[in-house]
Amino acid sequence: MGFCQLLKKASLAGAFFVPAIWVAAVRAEVFCPAPTVPARVDVQRVVDGDTVRLKDGRSVRMIGINAPETGKKGRADEPFAVAARQRLQALVAASGGRVGLVPGRERQDHYGRTLAHLYGADGENLEAQLLAEGLGFQVGVAPNVDLATCQQAAENSARNARLGLWRQSPVQSVAQLKRSGFAVVSGRVSQVKRNRGGIWIEMQGSLVLRVSPALVSQFDAATLNGLQGRTVEARGWVQDRSRRGGLKKGQARWLLPLTDPGMLKSTP
Repeated sequence: MGFCQLLKKASLAGAFFVPAIWVAAVRAEVFCPAPTVPARVDVQRVVDGDTVRLKDGRSVRMIGINAPETGKKGRADEPFAVAARQRLQALVAASGGRVGLVPGRERQDHYGRTLAHLYGADGENLEAQLLAEGLGFQVGVAPNVDLATCQQAAENSARNARLGLWRQSPVQSVAQLKRSGFAVVSGRVSQVKRNRGGIWIEMQGSLVLRVSPALVSQFDAATLNGLQGRTVEARGWVQDRSRRGGLKKGQARWLLPLTDPGMLKSTP
């Protein structure tokens, strides 16, 4: 029986059986030890594939993963959004509704949610487990990048096996960008500039990647300067600058802020 068939069979056996099968198969590749001793907290409900509500009233946004969005304001669910939520529900249930919580270096996001890593009763990082099954995208948002390398490895295992989101490539070209929101984009770099606004990596088409002045020191300048003419893959939350009162002449419509060096890579 192939591994994908094994996983499918395990998922039918119940939430408590799946984690044991999965951990045995991929523990060596995706185990992400907690940077500090986790605090035990009770989960009231799973909101979606990357957010839970605790019984103490806190909403927790999991660090290192961006799961597909469930439908809001008339929009349909994104592919695998329901699967990601259900898988996280199963992982929480397998831990008896209690999970380990390790807050990030930055404790809250701009919505007031707690930013934290979550761990199951078996010590496994829940973000890495979801990433390894292709149920979310790895993201790095400084300064909460302690587990970025490990979580990248988890995503890579799903990508190589074409699991979940990677069954059909979610990577878009610049020309395919249609709306704001999270995206993984591939394109050729036409120019790299630096000014008081940071570093600007202009892509062929109508997209520019930006490294803010506060994050410039985190990036290798020589590597960025060497990107001109190369094809890169970038990920992050795309902004539509045409909705801010119009574009200036020659300005790219789409802006993608780079929040960590791991959000940009050169491709062959």
